[in-house]
Amino acid sequence: MRILLVEDDRKAAALLVRGLREEGFVVDHAASLAEADEAAFVTTHDLIVLDGMLPDGDGVTLCRTLRARGQQVPVLMLTARDALSDRVDGLNAGADDYLTKPFEFEELLARLRALLRRSDMTRPPVLVADDLRLDPASLQVTRAGRPIELTPKEFALLQALMRQPGAVVPRQRLAEQIWHGDPLAIDNLIDAHMSKLRRKIDAAGGRPLIETVRGRGFRLRGPDDA
Repeated sequence: MRILLVEDDRKAAALLVRGLREEGFVVDHAASLAEADEAAFVTTHDLIVLDGMLPDGDGVTLCRTLRARGQQVPVLMLTARDALSDRVDGLNAGADDYLTKPFEFEELLARLRALLRRSDMTRPPVLVADDLRLDPASLQVTRAGRPIELTPKEFALLQALMRQPGAVVPRQRLAEQIWHGDPLAIDNLIDAHMSKLRRKIDAAGGRPLIETVRGRGFRLRGPDDA
C-alpha cells in the first residue's frame, strides 16, 4: 500500500514516515501544497494523510482540487485545527476522515487501515484504449499484453489522455497539473516527454494512438479514428 504524507514539519514527518514504513507501507512525503499536488497527480496512492496548514496554502484546497479532478483516493486530514467549523470544512471538501493533533500513532494507524478497507471496494478502474491498458492502482501499462516502462511524468501524461479518450487535452492543463508552470515556458519540455511517450507506446505495436492537435494540445485516438 502506498501512502502520500503531506506534512511541513520535518521532524514530525520523519517520525511518521518511519513508523508507517515499519508497518509495511510505502510512503511518499511532500512538505508543501505544490509538492503534494504534483505527487498526487503523477503517482497513484492508496491513501493521503494531509496536514491542514501548509506553508503555501491550506490542505483543504488540495482536497478540493483532488475531488475536482475526479481523484477518489481516501484522504485523512491531520491538523491542529480542532474547531467544529474546521472539521466540517475538511469533510465537505472531500476528506474521508479527520484527526486532530496531538494524536496517538496507534489511532492514526487504525483509522488508516479502516479507510483502506473501505477503499478496496472502490479502487480506480483500469483505463483501456484500443489494446492499451493503464492500471492506476498498480502503475502498470501494457499494450497488446506487453509491459511498457514509463517515467512518472510519462505515466501522468498518458493517464491524463486516457481519462478523456478522443478529447483534446490542452497544453495548459498538462503544464499546470504536471509541471505547475506556464505552458509557453515549458512547451519544449512537454513536447520532449510526449515524443518519448509516443515512441514507447508505438514501439509496442499497433496503430499510433497519440495525436498532436496543432495549437490546442494532444488527444488519444478513439476507436472510430482512421
